[in-house]
Parts: sequence; structure tokens; C-alpha cells
Amino acid sequence: MKERLKKTISGDKLILLGATLVVFILFTALNKNFLSWTNFVNILVATSLVGLIAIGHTYLIIAGQNDLSPGSLAAFSGVLAALLVSNGVNLILAFIITIIAGALVGVFNAFMVNRIKLQAFIATLVTQSIVRGFAYILRGGKPVAISNKAFIQIGKARFLDIPATVWIMIVAFIIFGFILSNTRFGRSIYAIGGNQDAARLAGLNPKRIVLLSFVMMGVLCAIGGIVFAARMNSGQPAANVNLEFDAITAVVLGGVSFTGGVGSMGGTLIGVFLIQAFNTGLTMVNVPSFWQYVAKGALLLFALTSDYLRKQNRERQLLEASKRNG
Repeated sequence: MKERLKKTISGDKLILLGATLVVFILFTALNKNFLSWTNFVNILVATSLVGLIAIGHTYLIIAGQNDLSPGSLAAFSGVLAALLVSNGVNLILAFIITIIAGALVGVFNAFMVNRIKLQAFIATLVTQSIVRGFAYILRGGKPVAISNKAFIQIGKARFLDIPATVWIMIVAFIIFGFILSNTRFGRSIYAIGGNQDAARLAGLNPKRIVLLSFVMMGVLCAIGGIVFAARMNSGQPAANVNLEFDAITAVVLGGVSFTGGVGSMGGTLIGVFLIQAFNTGLTMVNVPSFWQYVAKGALLLFALTSDYLRKQNRERQLLEASKRNG
């Protein structure tokens, strides 16, 4: 149990928890309302969408891939679900159709990466533009109002005074965290991210694993889009711009290596909470929106720099270990 606890709460995670504490102390000193139950719940609610996308990014980045389309796909999914329901489609059927559409976008991304051999960054940049365009085309760029009470209730329902959208995120973290750390598929993700050629020689199918990872991301984006539309009472084609950058920042802050093969879902969870607390704090202390972009960019730079330093440290440790064994 002691060894498992040490493995779960590593030095990187302790640093992240310390950084989160510093953020709370700083913004509470600037605005006493920051440290309140209401604001804490608001942070969790805002975290729910970024968290779902960050789960997908954790798998993709560990596997050596990336995805720049989640913001567009989440917006498209919200519009599609709202449009289907407003046209009389059964709520459950509308959700299933929306999730299938998200999965198909994931298949398209994987096709471009696996078959056309495009870099994931370029392939998903293409998808980002196409899917955002379809989000506008579905209703001529206008939001789609949601009048279905059951749909709206998803965004309003609470359990133990915490919104259902937060519980959806928590359940997703538990399920996908378990898959990543305790299944053959999860180990395969680490293997192809560490060395795809070696993984192939070991009998793994990297293309299949990449396909499943992109499909998983598509499904999570669709669910996130549905949840966001329920919160907003409408499907909004212009929503969730730059959502993927918040998710990527959170994932890298959480200790997932941008070069692949390293990371954990626990670190991602802390990273997501940290970045959303940071974003909320900037808003509460009235930092101008333009400067918020600068601050978020600086936070991403810090995350990438930390990732680089962690990579250098890992390589140094491996070199020292090989010298000792040699």
C-alpha cells in the first residue's frame, strides 16, 4: 500500500498540488469570494467540458498523437443534438446520432494520420476548420434553442449539491483512468507512444490503437458538446473556441510528455483543475480579456518547458542507470 501510494502521488503531482494551492492563496488574497463553495462549484462546472476533452488528449498525447479539433467538434455536437431534438427526434436517439457523428470524425482523423500519413497536428487542423464550418452551416450560423425539459435538466440536475455535468466528468475520469492504467489497451497506448516500431515488433497494431484513440476522442467531444449545450440551453456554433488548447495545457501540466509514452490520468485531473482555477481567478480579479490570452499562453509555455525539463531528467536517469548496469 505504501509503494502504491508513492506511485500515485509522485513528485510531479505534489508540485502540481502545491501550484494549485498557490493559485488559490493568490486569488483569494485578491478576491475573497474566490475561496467560497459557490465559486468552487463554478470551477468544477467549467472544468467538466475541458476535463472530458483532456481525457481524450491524455490518450492521444501518450500515444504520440494530438488533436486540434475538439473545440469545433464539441460545438458541432451541441448544435447537432439541439437541432435533432428541436425537430422532434427522440432525445436518446438524438444523443446516439450525435455520439456516432463524433466517432466518425475520429475515424476521419485516424484515416488521415494512418493512411494519408499526415502529421496529427496538420490532419486535425483540417478537421477543426471543416467541422466548425458544418456547425455554422446546420443553422446558418444561428444558435439552436433547446426547449426539451429533459435535455435542459442534464445541465441543471444536481447530486450532493454538485451538478450532474461534474459527476459525468468524474465518472469518465475513473473509467478511462482505469482503462489506461490497468488494461492491455492502456499499456499499448504507452508502448506505441514510447517507440512505435518496437511496439509493432512486439505484436501490437499501432494503426488500430491510433484509430481507437481518435474515436475515443470523438465520442468524448460529442458528449462534452451535449453537456455544454444542456448547460447553455442552446447549441452554439461559435462556442468552445480554443478549448483544445486549455485541454492540452492541462494535460502537459499534469505530467503527460508531449513526445509520448509518459503520463497518467491522475496528473491530468489535477492539471485540469489547476488551469480552470487559474482561468476563473483571472476573470474574478478583472484581468482584461486580452491579457488573459497572454496569461494562458504563458501558462502553456510553462507547461511545455516543464515537460522538456522532465524529459531531460528522464534521459539523464536512464543514462546513469545504463552506466551502472554496464
